[in-house]
Amino acid sequence: MNYGLQISASGLLGAMYRQDVFSNNLANMDTVGFKPDIPSMKQRLVARVEDNIAGAPSDAMLERLGAGVLAMPTRVDLAQGSAKVTGNPFDVAIEGDGFFQLQGGPRDAGRTALLTRDGRFTRNAEGKLVQAASGAAVLDHTGRSITLPPGEVSIASNGRVFVDKREVGRIGVYDIPNKAAITKRGGTVMEAPASQVVTAAESAGLVKQGQLEESGVDEIKALMAVQGASREVDANVSVIQATDRMLERAINTFGRLA
Repeated sequence: MNYGLQISASGLLGAMYRQDVFSNNLANMDTVGFKPDIPSMKQRLVARVEDNIAGAPSDAMLERLGAGVLAMPTRVDLAQGSAKVTGNPFDVAIEGDGFFQLQGGPRDAGRTALLTRDGRFTRNAEGKLVQAASGAAVLDHTGRSITLPPGEVSIASNGRVFVDKREVGRIGVYDIPNKAAITKRGGTVMEAPASQVVTAAESAGLVKQGQLEESGVDEIKALMAVQGASREVDANVSVIQATDRMLERAINTFGRLA
């Protein structure tokens, strides 16, 4: 492949990827507890260096042009979103650090812990406290589900759950030591290695009943990021088209003269 096409193609793919990530962030600006993704790129090393073949023939001028870009792992922005008062007794938000833990499936047992800041909870038909969006049981500070008998529910700032003023459990708020280990599972559910939760101390974050944490997306910044990535897509497409025209001219014009 022509070297200019190769560099421009890598830039185009990188810009399209960033555009997709920023567009997803923008689409979730009203999603409760959503944490925006942060895409990152790095400059790709020239083949001679990347493949560790220092003695291979190369061209110093081409190497100075670089070798395009590569996508790096996407990070999650865990900054706290603003709180919205709902008055619903089953809505809870965390003020400060920490995550609620949800009960995972058989494939998660002992390996993966499911986490969320989406505190839209409800009582299911079995009387368990569950997340409304996923139906997964909310775990207490010992890793067990919480059963709520019929009655008026109140939740204290330390997570203690009362039904008709009788304590029935305590919602766990977990602080993950290595935030870089947290990845997206889907929607507002995140995941981390179970070892991170087992060894984690309880978070000092406060549980606020009747409130929800809004999306962490700044809609203005997200919109500008989408537009910026879109301009990069257009710029790389223009370079590819210009390179294609030069190749066509080289083949059909100068090639015929030769």
